[in-house]
Amino acid sequence: MPRLLLHAIAWLPLTTISVAAQIAPPPTNSLPASQSPLGDLTSLTADAKMWLQGLIKINTTNPPGNEQVAAKYIAGILAKEGIPADILDLAPGRSAVVARLRSSAVADPSRALLLVAHMDVVGVDRSKWSVDPFGGVIKDGYLWGRGSLDDKSMLAANLAAFIGLKRGNVHINRDVIFLGTADEEQFGDASMKMVIARYWDKIAAGFAINEGGKVLLGKDGKVQYVALQASEKVSVNVNLTVTGKGGHASTPTKDNPVVHLAAAVEKIGNYNTPVHLTSIVRRYFEALAPLEDEETGKWMKVIDTPDRGEHAVRYLSEANPMWNSMMRDTIAPTILQAGFRGNVIPSEAHAVVNVRLVPGDTIDVLVNELKKLVNDPQVHFEIASEGGLAAPNSSLENDFFTLITRTCAHEFGGVPVIPYMSTGATDSAQLRLHNVQAYGLRPFPVNEADDARVHGDEERLPLASFPKGVALMVRIVTEFSVSR
Repeated sequence: MPRLLLHAIAWLPLTTISVAAQIAPPPTNSLPASQSPLGDLTSLTADAKMWLQGLIKINTTNPPGNEQVAAKYIAGILAKEGIPADILDLAPGRSAVVARLRSSAVADPSRALLLVAHMDVVGVDRSKWSVDPFGGVIKDGYLWGRGSLDDKSMLAANLAAFIGLKRGNVHINRDVIFLGTADEEQFGDASMKMVIARYWDKIAAGFAINEGGKVLLGKDGKVQYVALQASEKVSVNVNLTVTGKGGHASTPTKDNPVVHLAAAVEKIGNYNTPVHLTSIVRRYFEALAPLEDEETGKWMKVIDTPDRGEHAVRYLSEANPMWNSMMRDTIAPTILQAGFRGNVIPSEAHAVVNVRLVPGDTIDVLVNELKKLVNDPQVHFEIASEGGLAAPNSSLENDFFTLITRTCAHEFGGVPVIPYMSTGATDSAQLRLHNVQAYGLRPFPVNEADDARVHGDEERLPLASFPKGVALMVRIVTEFSVSR
């Protein structure tokens, strides 16, 4: 497919797509899982579980990252399967890893499928964990550890699907590329942006599957729906600085930077930005409404109406923080810094607020609103330079999106598969900016309580969900890439 056409698809108007077209029933012509082109997945799944434990045991906390060790570990696994891998050096101790299964002697990037997951993880407070967060501990039906959900389980599942193609000795009709990225959590000098800038020829693809979605378990332990990410919010940090005259704490002054900063943070933290419903968010609520309780579903159905929309937004915002974030720009104070002694008024105080923009909104406009809100000349605002960029939505009308939707519905008994705008940022944004149709799917069924452990304490993956996630990834990759 020509690059220009890919770009055009990325920007197709979404208003013409019906919800019914997005929530596909199980396909009538797909083979059952037991008749997968790769056959019995028991051995492959067991290997993937071992790989996941090994990856968790490699501490890739970012910063500093240390992803090069994980990249070499993955390259070693691939080498044992007879698959050469490239270590893509990005910064000292920081590398990505890439490998390719070729469908022909001449690559066609517009048809290639990229399997993406990141190797770095956020930090931990070990005192809040009951197990070693880097021990790969199996206990009480769970695999515990930092990265067990975000995002080393996806690494292992992608690796299983990729290696499964090689072991199965199947004929693929497009190149399939495995990519383990670095610096996803900080998005600095070793991030996907750098991989694209330096090594685009090694990863160029027309389609990609990455993290960003979810398979949500209901209270009854059954899959309620699958959220398939086709869009994401934009993360930008804003730094606040207050300066004043320092001095002895026994003689307080009115220009105390701590007081001014605290007042500014309080106003910002309690500020609700205007509602901005994107087309994907509208479709998400419309499709989710029949699955919720009667009261919640009622308000989801009228969220965009002139007479009841305001109350619907208020109801849904209070019901679920994620729903609130999907409907507007959000601002979360994350860092406060001031002072060095208890009896000294500092001359400076600093804060960081993390902004998540709805695609299409701009940080300059929001910061101007915050300046008016704070209304304090002592508070200085600075937009951090490493912020994300708004990317176009991935298309909801192409063969890959349709296949993922149908496959997810098939694997989980016909549940709805709903297009989704994630509130968190992923590497997919950079891919979408390069005309890649990228979709987010964490394929492991997880309930809301375990989902909330991502970036928190006691992160864990239900062992029962891991084979299901591996099987789903294998099926998606083989259905899209294997000639019949």
